[in-house]
Amino acid sequence: MSRGRVGVIVAPANPSAEPELTRLLGSRADMHVTRFPVRPGLSLAQRLEGYNAALPRMVYAFDGLPLRAMVMACSEPRYLIGPDEDRAQCAELTAATGVPFASSTQATREAMEQAGVSDIVLVSPYQPWLTELAERFWKTAGMNVTQVIQVRAAHGYSAYEVTPAELISQVELAELPRDAVLLFTGTGMATLPVLGPLSAGTDRVLLTSNLCTAWWALSRAIGRHVTLTRVPHRRDHSRHHMGGAA
Repeated sequence: MSRGRVGVIVAPANPSAEPELTRLLGSRADMHVTRFPVRPGLSLAQRLEGYNAALPRMVYAFDGLPLRAMVMACSEPRYLIGPDEDRAQCAELTAATGVPFASSTQATREAMEQAGVSDIVLVSPYQPWLTELAERFWKTAGMNVTQVIQVRAAHGYSAYEVTPAELISQVELAELPRDAVLLFTGTGMATLPVLGPLSAGTDRVLLTSNLCTAWWALSRAIGRHVTLTRVPHRRDHSRHHMGGAA
């Protein structure tokens, strides 16, 4: 079977983007990954700025590999810029390479537009200053952020270290409405294991950075629209559906 190829650009130490995107893309697309350069000794803000600066070069890291889509599976750097600049750069890189390109934040914007989402609860594992930037980003993008849940790992703020159990317990403590729309930001945070437990018995819509990124990439890879369904964690044998809400 001929499958579309998706190029993925990730941060060097991201432990969750590839496993989750592999699972979400399934047998419908092949994934090829490159990583941003490692620059030791920099602060987090400097590293994130460096990822944004390196992006125009990184899209050429796949050389002549025929791709049907490219994604920057890394949300944090985009919160340092505005949503308009994010969208504009994605359009510029698409035009420059001839391959549809989206950042994870741009893919998430399009997923929420497709799902008709306007009010969200933002679930963030970032340091407080970066969570504030993320909240501002989504408000500027037109979302009504009704609540922010600041998630913390055992040893501090780290998207890479938050366990599913920690994520579930901290979201449950927030006592959210049964019909809330939750946006879990961060491609480095493991989110697929929490979708079932946090949506069980409710009408909640659960969206994650990796889920939205995979939805966007898969739509381009197979050349057909993929619908975000209302069943996130059950196996869907349809080639053109991807669970994203419960």
